[in-house]
Amino acid sequence: MDRGIVGWREWVALPGLGVAAIKAKIDTGAKTSAIHAWNVHHFKKDGVEHVRFNLHPEQKNDMDEIACECPLLDTRVITSSNGMKQRRFVIAVDLAMGDATYPIELTLTNRDTMGFRMLIGRQALNGRWLVDPALSFATRNKPSKGIRQ
Repeated sequence: MDRGIVGWREWVALPGLGVAAIKAKIDTGAKTSAIHAWNVHHFKKDGVEHVRFNLHPEQKNDMDEIACECPLLDTRVITSSNGMKQRRFVIAVDLAMGDATYPIELTLTNRDTMGFRMLIGRQALNGRWLVDPALSFATRNKPSKGIRQ
């Protein structure tokens, strides 16, 4: 399989959530990908579990927000880099990075104190990408248009 190269941070899109661009940190130390979500509500819709949440896709900008709703894939206990365990909602979304668009699992968590609103873990990279930590934004330049689709 021919693999692309990503840097330690990349511009990605989440088309199903209406996010045209979000700056993500590539983290090979993390198994699962995560996104900063707030105002998270778990509910049933037509007998299917869902989550409703808000995103601030632009770093250091709490004014622009996107309201999202998705079927719930799972609830998992995730151990963070500092060893803390947290129960998180997991959703399935399409990730667009470079010329590739494919489904990933994404956990919802509060990343307010983190440097990036999104983290892309090993599961989303495996078999598709090689990571060059000397590079930044290897798959896409900073978008010239807004963050929404």
